[in-house]
Amino acid sequence: MVAFSEAFYWIAAFAVVAALVNSAGIVAIVRHRERAERSLPYLMCFAAGILITTPLVHALPNAVANNADAGITALGGFLFMFLSNRVIKHYTSEETLAFGVTAAEGIGIHSLVDGVVYTVTFNVSLLTGVLAGTGLVVHEFAEGAITYLVLLKGEVSDRTAATYAFFIAALTTPIGAFVAYPLVSGLGSDELGLLLGFVSGVLIYVSAAHLLPEAQTYETEHSMVALLAGVGLALFVVFARAA
Repeated sequence: MVAFSEAFYWIAAFAVVAALVNSAGIVAIVRHRERAERSLPYLMCFAAGILITTPLVHALPNAVANNADAGITALGGFLFMFLSNRVIKHYTSEETLAFGVTAAEGIGIHSLVDGVVYTVTFNVSLLTGVLAGTGLVVHEFAEGAITYLVLLKGEVSDRTAATYAFFIAALTTPIGAFVAYPLVSGLGSDELGLLLGFVSGVLIYVSAAHLLPEAQTYETEHSMVALLAGVGLALFVVFARAA
């Protein structure tokens, strides 16, 4: 039987909050579409700033300190996300139902990986978990809204799109976290270093190749300010903890 540690409660809290924030994004886009769409680029850029800073400044150096081969797994994490997204795009057609269903499937896989990220980072340290978790939680609002909009493009009805978006984007994150916990919690520092390297690659991809390009489709004049605010917050937390 797996004993629950303090890390588990942090993982559970962030995973549940992520699901709630994702659900809030779905509700907001359904009820206040114009206002929600205006907020998307700022949230995505802010989250991207946190998620690009966390692995480069904190997570990946810690991973390499625990295991010298963590850079290889970081590359693996980046390529995993890159190739899985290429597969999704290959089978996506703007003109058919396949677009909404297949793209939503990709988001579901991405959300499941988010849950695993919470588990790995909090098992490494509280600071690593909070930094990565904050960036992921912030981007959940936009992810919920985008999942709903993607399903609408696939000619799914409003109510069905909202329901599917909840199951695909919101619930998959806590599922990923809780399934991964018993597998990750018993690992040693060497293994956690490799996993943290993989997670770092995932975070770099999500921020640089997913959030920022998506935010640019909703281009606004203060997007760069939001990005730098995310970078600044992550740097402040890292250096304040180190001081």
